[in-house]
Amino acid sequence: MYFIDVQGTLISDTDKSPIRGSIEFINMLNEKNIPYMVITNNTKKASIDFYMYLKSIGFNFEFSSYLDPLMLLESRVEKEAVAAYGAPEFLKTLVSMGYKLDYEKPKTVLVAIKEDFCANEYAQMIDFLLSGASLVGMHETSIYAKNNKRYPGVGAILKLLEFATSVSYDVVGKPSVSFYKEALKMLQKQKKSAEFKDITIISDDVKGDLGGAKEMGMKTVFVTSGKYKTQEEIIPFLEPKLRPDYIYADMQEIIDKGM
Repeated sequence: MYFIDVQGTLISDTDKSPIRGSIEFINMLNEKNIPYMVITNNTKKASIDFYMYLKSIGFNFEFSSYLDPLMLLESRVEKEAVAAYGAPEFLKTLVSMGYKLDYEKPKTVLVAIKEDFCANEYAQMIDFLLSGASLVGMHETSIYAKNNKRYPGVGAILKLLEFATSVSYDVVGKPSVSFYKEALKMLQKQKKSAEFKDITIISDDVKGDLGGAKEMGMKTVFVTSGKYKTQEEIIPFLEPKLRPDYIYADMQEIIDKGM
């Protein structure tokens, strides 16, 4: 059984096209009736819209096998007085979900990904947090890759804000325990007896996805088709207990080597 990441694993960070072997891997799971969940930290598009995009480029799976942080947000963050930071698409999606954006006296500072955060935004977030607002990240990615550049991920920004203010943070998406538990609950609709120890998670984010999953008892597969160009960029710097169980170039290599 599998949890499968999307950005950098199934689709390219560069042009959002399918990565080599990714469509074929999903098709193989379907043919063999192997339970799986497609789990993504998508926050830019409404959940159903991003799912439909994946369908449009050739991925064949049901919406019941899909989970992203926006699907859990309403159970984690109140809709009133939210100072949200992220790409314009993310802010637009929040408003469409009924969230009331407030940049004067917010109750919650909500952080998603954006490649061009500026110092004034960080200063505003810090002021809000020091005035009593809570801090929530849509996910805890280590690196954000776009346009052949790599930026600090939401996880890195949350760490910065926590260090600056001593305000602890909560995470909605990966690798939060609540997100993985929801993914497991959905997977159990495919196989009732499923437990974390039965699951192999595949992702290009060895810190932001796989470390937390490994601590929960999952087997971990790191693919170098996304955020990191080679395993040497990151693996030697990880604690041994958090290093992935398997490393592959991409989904096609997983198929070829018959994991």
